Amino acid sequence: MPLKKFGSQGQQKSFLIALKLAQYSFLKEKKGYAPLLLLDDIFDKLDDIRTRKIMQMVSDDAFGQIFITDTDAKRISQIFQEIGKPIRIFEVKEGAANEKI
Repeated sequence: MPLKKFGSQGQQKSFLIALKLAQYSFLKEKKGYAPLLLLDDIFDKLDDIRTRKIMQMVSDDAFGQIFITDTDAKRISQIFQEIGKPIRIFEVKEGAANEKI
């Protein structure tokens, strides 16, 4: 069955993330080093459980440097605090970047 027709928006988003992570693994294997992982606004259609599972998975040592964009800095901080992983948050406001640690 076509996922676009029968899957929920959360299931479709989860599938796309799974494809991107498979692409990441393929590139890592072929190149011999961990590529940069960019997860751009992936929390839109995902529930809290899926979000935490994905963040736990990508914060594992098998992944290299990761950039995650989100419109809610508190959500990101809370998720990573709960899974016990350090992060750096860069807020972009009116064209200027401000670092929060």
